[in-house]
Amino acid sequence: MRALHALAVAATGLVLLHGGAALAADHEIAVAEYKFHPAELRVAKGDKVTWINREKRTSHSVLFDAGGEESARFFPGETWSRTFSEGGRFEYHCGPHPEMKGVVIVGD
Repeated sequence: MRALHALAVAATGLVLLHGGAALAADHEIAVAEYKFHPAELRVAKGDKVTWINREKRTSHSVLFDAGGEESARFFPGETWSRTFSEGGRFEYHCGPHPEMKGVVIVGD
């Protein structure tokens, strides 16, 4: 039973301490059809979010509205990641395609 639990935890991307306390998780946002999927993602402090470009020919970036932090452009099949160490609401859009919008909400 413990092995099944460990396997299930590994499949979700959670890292657990002895006793079951969660350390961090990995999340993915797909970029396809000129949209972020999901457009809203809720994560915990310390979680990592990876954007993956699933378009056929177009590059994208992730530009955070507050502060102006922007990723480098990433092309089809490429990724960009950020770990969220602070709580809050992080609204973003694609630099070259500002109509593409998303938000990462970081809780405790």
